Amino acid sequence: MAQATPTAERAYEHVKELILDGTYGSGELLSEGQVAAELGISRTPVREAFLRLRSDGFLELYPKRGALVVPVSLGEGRDIMQARLLLESYALDTLAARGPEALRRVGDDLAARCGPAATPREARDAGHAYHAALVAAAGNRTVTGLFETLWHQHQRFTAAALIGRQEVAEDTAEHLALARALQNGDAAGAKDLLHRHIGSILRRAGADGDSLSLPDRVA
Repeated sequence: MAQATPTAERAYEHVKELILDGTYGSGELLSEGQVAAELGISRTPVREAFLRLRSDGFLELYPKRGALVVPVSLGEGRDIMQARLLLESYALDTLAARGPEALRRVGDDLAARCGPAATPREARDAGHAYHAALVAAAGNRTVTGLFETLWHQHQRFTAAALIGRQEVAEDTAEHLALARALQNGDAAGAKDLLHRHIGSILRRAGADGDSLSLPDRVA
């Protein structure tokens, strides 16, 4: 795939951010002309951005009509979070099999990522970096790639659940608790905390966070 031009990249980031912060709502129809006017650019880079956002699952394109912000149902959201739980639980199981020192190293890394976030976007970026680091620590490139693809879907689902200061603080506290468990070599405790954390995200979005199934606990 050809590298995006700077203007197309700017349009991509602009539209994606406005979807994620709820400015462009689920089911809203966008036009190339609308976005081009907002950014003061031509329609061509906006068209490129729309195509990329379609590949990411954020938009559905309708020729001569525009781009629809793809709605995500609560049922789909639950499936996304269940898949996240499975991938991240796999990472914890893999680390547990390597022993306490491997758990401690990853726990140290994750704890260092738990600083305060000033904006919702910073909170999203920090959350992505935290969970991506956990999955990457397992060393399975296929699983890491699946997680990155899944994260786009996660972002679509959580876009409607606007994160305020309280939710950001809760996320940070949950991240830090999981990191502390790993630092202490408690893989089973970390897995329970992961389950609770993902369940709390579901509840924040209006779904049943208690309905997720947790894979078999590590010893």
